[in-house]
Amino acid sequence: MGTFSYAIEIGDPQGQRYERIEALVDTGASYTTLPASLLRRLGVQPMGRRRFRIANGGTMVQEIGQTWIRIDDEAYIQLVVFGPEDQALLGAFSLEGFGLAVDPLGKRLVPVEGLLM
Repeated sequence: MGTFSYAIEIGDPQGQRYERIEALVDTGASYTTLPASLLRRLGVQPMGRRRFRIANGGTMVQEIGQTWIRIDDEAYIQLVVFGPEDQALLGAFSLEGFGLAVDPLGKRLVPVEGLLM
């Protein structure tokens, strides 16, 4: 089935200026991770630090913040991780927040209904 990338836009904290980036869709990642330099260039400030488990089984502490993310025609404020320069991941928390699921065969994002049970 494989992985795929999706074009998203990252906004400044006021939602006025956006930059487009290709992000790997990764349902195994809790949060959206973006290059720290991109976030800082847009004026996003770290709000704190959080410990994360990484693919090799180890852990690392990364800065987190919040800013606007736009996927297609919708934009919401999301938690983001200040990541390495070569890493842009669209994580599960953002996918759920946008009401999107992954179609791994079609390599696309599809709208889904939210749950209020």
